[in-house]
Amino acid sequence: MADPSSYRPKPGQIPDSPGVYKFRDEHRRVIYVGKAKSLRQRLANYFQPLTSLHPRTATMVTTAASVEWTVVSTEVEALQLEYSWIKEFDPRFNVKYRDDKSYPYLAVTMNEEFPRVQVMRGHKKKGVRYFGPYAHAWAIRETVDLMLRVFPVRTCSAGVFRNAASAGRPCLLGYIGKCSAPCVGRVTPEEHRELAEEFSDFMAGRTGTYIRRLEKQMTIAAEDMEYERAARLRDDVTALRRAMEKNAVVLADATDADLIALAEDELEAAVQIFHVRGGRVRGQRGWVTDKVEAVDTAGLVEHALQQLYGEESGEAVPKEVLVPALPEDAEAVSAWLSGRRGSLVSLRVPQRGDKKDLMETVARNAQQALVLHKTKRASDLTTRSRALEEIAEALDLDSAPLRIECFDISHLQGEDVVASMVVFEDGLPRKSEYRRFQIKGFEGQDDVRSMHEVIGRRFRRYLAEKERTGEWGDGEVPAEDPEDDGRPKRFAYPPQLVVVDGGQPQVAAARRALDELGIDDIAVCGLAKRLEEVWLPGDDDPVVLPRSSEGLYLLQRVRDTAHDFAIRYQRSKRTKRIRTGPLDAVPGLGETRKQALIKHFGSVKRLRQATIEQICEVPGMGRKTAEAVAVALAQAAPAAPAVNTATGEIMEDDVVPAPAAPAVPVVHTATGGIMEDDAGVTARPRANGTTSTTEKTEQDT
Repeated sequence: MADPSSYRPKPGQIPDSPGVYKFRDEHRRVIYVGKAKSLRQRLANYFQPLTSLHPRTATMVTTAASVEWTVVSTEVEALQLEYSWIKEFDPRFNVKYRDDKSYPYLAVTMNEEFPRVQVMRGHKKKGVRYFGPYAHAWAIRETVDLMLRVFPVRTCSAGVFRNAASAGRPCLLGYIGKCSAPCVGRVTPEEHRELAEEFSDFMAGRTGTYIRRLEKQMTIAAEDMEYERAARLRDDVTALRRAMEKNAVVLADATDADLIALAEDELEAAVQIFHVRGGRVRGQRGWVTDKVEAVDTAGLVEHALQQLYGEESGEAVPKEVLVPALPEDAEAVSAWLSGRRGSLVSLRVPQRGDKKDLMETVARNAQQALVLHKTKRASDLTTRSRALEEIAEALDLDSAPLRIECFDISHLQGEDVVASMVVFEDGLPRKSEYRRFQIKGFEGQDDVRSMHEVIGRRFRRYLAEKERTGEWGDGEVPAEDPEDDGRPKRFAYPPQLVVVDGGQPQVAAARRALDELGIDDIAVCGLAKRLEEVWLPGDDDPVVLPRSSEGLYLLQRVRDTAHDFAIRYQRSKRTKRIRTGPLDAVPGLGETRKQALIKHFGSVKRLRQATIEQICEVPGMGRKTAEAVAVALAQAAPAAPAVNTATGEIMEDDVVPAPAAPAVPVVHTATGGIMEDDAGVTARPRANGTTSTTEKTEQDT
């Protein structure tokens, strides 16, 4: 634990201007990122006596070993840079909201020739219009099923679309009128895109105009006595109204706003967001966070706005954002939101009316989410703490292993030997720290040598990073590293415990690798699958944890995670090796031109038979590349085998061909018998007209 005065900047070094600052620990890992209107005033607050600081702030400054800052010209730039650094470095003392679930969106892929309506999760893609998020995927499917009657947009996957196009028959939805069947040419790409645009406009809230237009068409059809068409339009209007009823009107028509509410206590905070479009609630989502820094409601709101809109642009940022408290730099945050939208965004606290009533509803949802989260997490946090304590006690460690790394080896009969490294911090997986290795020191199957190599490579990288970043002690300040770009390093942070998947031999190999590097402050153990025994270096007998032990369960989970990660990597390498073709050896030939060649010629066999001029006819293929393709295919082509023209047999190298077939035997005209040939073999006639050969015998004449 460092003394803040040991790295406190000298008076006058800190500029009195807007900027963003970073605190780093002794391993040069960024642990906190903040922004300020005045860097000098803000940083001075951190170097007060520890007794006057908030407990969490005091923990942060004593964990840190250095502080850095970057000056910017405006507060809006500081806000953007702070968000970028929090996302890049993932500091442990910053407020980071995490979704309590993965929310589905209704997506329209306008970036495709024939746009598709589907359910999507995860990161948003460019050129796709999103609506939501929704609480459940089934709610999206119900809405889409109602609307496909009016907007028969494609919903099938790319594979189904291609199969229907090649067969010349649409799928079931095409036959029942819930798809316009662009796969078989019932509508043109332009007509189908227009349907997708109308679908998107309706989902965006522009509903009244479209329904009035359908009602007018229904009236005209009835007046013209086109009763079937009028009935169909009536059913379309009913379906759209049913879809609209799923989202009740909560605000005045055409209101686009996001309402953000908070529920918090001393340790955690829950955030709920209602997305209102066209006056209707189109989506809802929630976040929960640990308050690892001293932050008030206004600060929580600012962090929520950063993470909610940090990667959004255009209409994804609403015209109005309603919050329970304005951030400290409300004008800068509003300007930042306006820049992301491209037009003015209003950021305010509702005081009266429908918006205040709806904000109270959102706040009740946030309070309920916090209570539910605390009920679940109480048992989870207690269980993880007990598991780490049990591991420390069983392995005789000085303290609980807050960072555990586990290694596993995977191969298939000695081929494609790989290794995996997974990381658990505080009993939870940290997937960004997972690593994969290829065994390079030897070939073949040897798990012990493989484990020794992997452990050695991992911790050699750790020592190299430690030396390069200049970790220090006794008040010695490291020299500036010109290669340090500020990014977190891959192997810079040591674990307190190394777990290997295996028994005594693998554990001994891991311990030997660490000893060869002079590392003696990292504990090693192994978990054998057969009896789930824990092995320690140098012990003849394993440590047997009770089957009901939370510590054993955590070790099993760590081991199984490393095992699965290694198997996935090994399978991907094997699949890639199997799928490697002769075109992969052509330098400068990318995947796009490979696909173009195969599509043009139909197969590698036909491509091998093509001339250089014919290969040059493929778009994007120059003569030099065509010559390289021809040479690569010629070298990869197997030699044509020699065939014995008499017998049809494949002739192998250095093998004498079989003799030609014997001549047709001569038939005796008087007796009908088969005359003997020179080889002494007689062919006798059978009853069915065929012949059989036997050893030479005497013949009666």
